[in-house]
Amino acid sequence: MRHKIVIRKDRPLRDIGMARLIRKAVRAALNAENVDVPCRIEIRMTDDENIRVLNREHRDIDRATDVLSFPLMELVPGDFYVDEFELDPETGMLWLGDMILSVERIRAQAEEFGHSTAREAAYLTVHSVLHLLGYDHVDEGEMKKAMRAREDAILCSMGITR
Repeated sequence: MRHKIVIRKDRPLRDIGMARLIRKAVRAALNAENVDVPCRIEIRMTDDENIRVLNREHRDIDRATDVLSFPLMELVPGDFYVDEFELDPETGMLWLGDMILSVERIRAQAEEFGHSTAREAAYLTVHSVLHLLGYDHVDEGEMKKAMRAREDAILCSMGITR
């Protein structure tokens, strides 16, 4: 299945392989969630300053964050089904939404949590894709546990462990 993963960078990155890893993580998450139609996801890699502005504009939270997810539809977690009418008639693709990643947060959190920037980038990407697919963790209940379990399973399938 050919998904379209568009990555835009606000500035050149030192980590050459990060964009490749992010694409791999998106595909792993879509595959694990049985997404059976070609999807489009747009990803913006930015810095703390720019993600802070977006966080303030969209969530009324005036601080930098690691990742923002903007799903274009409401989906049921773990039950991916898309009506044909939701597919773009020109491309046959489903546009799931947008993801904004702070490369500065990826690096800082990797150091803080004692793991690689690759692991942190993959984790945040999988986390965001799950949000695009309907998962949420607003409360501390079962949905958060289910989301964490899915994240761990997907990262494990990529050979990325804690």
